[in-house]
Amino acid sequence: MLIRVLGGFLMALADSVPGVSGGTVAFLMGIYDEFINSLNDIVSRDKEKRMAAFKFLIKLGSGWLVGMASAALVINAVFETHIYAISSLFLGFVLFAIPIIIKEEIDSFKGHLPCLVFTVMGSALVVAITYFSKHALLDNVSLKWGEMTLPMAIYLFICAMCAISAMVLPGISGSTLMLVFGVYQAIMTAISGFLHLDFGYFVGLCIFGFGVLTGIFTIVKLLKAGLSKHRPAVMYFVIGMMLGSFYAIIMGPTSLKEPKEALSFSTFNVLFFVIGGIVIIGLQLLKGLADKNN
Repeated sequence: MLIRVLGGFLMALADSVPGVSGGTVAFLMGIYDEFINSLNDIVSRDKEKRMAAFKFLIKLGSGWLVGMASAALVINAVFETHIYAISSLFLGFVLFAIPIIIKEEIDSFKGHLPCLVFTVMGSALVVAITYFSKHALLDNVSLKWGEMTLPMAIYLFICAMCAISAMVLPGISGSTLMLVFGVYQAIMTAISGFLHLDFGYFVGLCIFGFGVLTGIFTIVKLLKAGLSKHRPAVMYFVIGMMLGSFYAIIMGPTSLKEPKEALSFSTFNVLFFVIGGIVIIGLQLLKGLADKNN
């Protein structure tokens, strides 16, 4: 119960800021396969599978909602004012996470060196998305009722589908993708406004939510098939995306509403980098404890 609720909470925190994927957190906590299977089984005709998936997603979802609300109210502001500390923290997350994932999936990596091409593809994808995030497609987007046109609503729905697909994949941040589409600030503003009881954002958030659900059930089918039939290729691709996320995190400050210089040796925060590593190790210990109790 704790692993799943905490996993959802941490996934939301990762998903809410550009650079890190909630899927990476799910992998580290050992719940990624269960997460993907549950999303797939929630529409299964098998009643037992459907109920098990529902229970899992309720636990994960409760943590995710708290995490996303916290991000919208607090972390988004902290992200703006302490970007270099947070970027250093995320670098620690990713650097310490990669060897753990390789260790956990060692059978997928052994004897499959030709799959290294997927690592290159994964890295290139994240770097390309990050690069184009500096050239967002739209500016000054609003989800508020009366300020949103029908074409904007359709565009928002498509953006939500693409962003949640990225969030489900380890290594690539859906928030970075939202920056590319120019809707990141609008989404975070809408969530924060709604939590402050401004219901003018309700319709816009519902449209985004329907796009999220559509994207989840589209990408999950592909992921489930990939993990079951081509797991080595998928895992090499995941590691590639995580390597590419180093570039995404370093360039994170340039994607702010008021852009700052990219992370450099002079702005790198060693303390937060170490904290990031400690958090990853702590998650592994927590996962090990949960496995032992099971």
